[in-house]
Amino acid sequence: MEDIAAARRRPSIGAADRSLRDQVYEELRERIIEGDLEPGRRLVEREIAAELEVSRVPVREAVQRLEVEGFLTVHARRGAVVTRLLAPDLAHFFDVRESLEALAAGLAAERADAAGLARLGELLSAAHRATAANDARDIAALNAAFHAEIVALSGNPMLVGIMEPLNGRLRWLFRLTAGPDDHPVMCREHEAMYAAIRSGDAAEARRLAREHVVATRAATLTTLPAAEPGA
Repeated sequence: MEDIAAARRRPSIGAADRSLRDQVYEELRERIIEGDLEPGRRLVEREIAAELEVSRVPVREAVQRLEVEGFLTVHARRGAVVTRLLAPDLAHFFDVRESLEALAAGLAAERADAAGLARLGELLSAAHRATAANDARDIAALNAAFHAEIVALSGNPMLVGIMEPLNGRLRWLFRLTAGPDDHPVMCREHEAMYAAIRSGDAAEARRLAREHVVATRAATLTTLPAAEPGA
């Protein structure tokens, strides 16, 4: 599927149409989400700058942005470390998602056009194929893209802006915690959400979206530690 492949393709550092800060940010963010930089890993600015062949300034700016979004934790002595996902912290994340995902699904049911519904259906079909192939990387990317498309179909630019950084965390979380048994369940729940949005049933779309987040929350929090190791 061309759109999905394009969405996952990483432009090279130095592409003319994007600032170095944005490129370094996106590169580090992808490495964290995909597990190349695992939780607890310390990031050394000079090493990253040398590897990416940039100065330390865009690296420092990218680190600050990733800290704000929760991907990195900056310690006084250790510097920037990839955040360890802990159950208490993620409870706040799911509180926000439960409300905003339900809002997005309801608005999408009211406003989605034929082209948007077609894109949503294509993402769902691609997720089914990735699930059948047990391709964890594609499953995580496609499931996050499905949620992002629902937000886009809401037609609310403010909601899109709020949800964009949360979508990256959703993909990261899914990659770290979801097992093979979770993938078919996710597809079935997405199927039901898609059907409600396609039928224009806003109340049902909101209900299903909320239930989906609640179920994901319960399954996820049982797999995560309550505190930092050694705390």
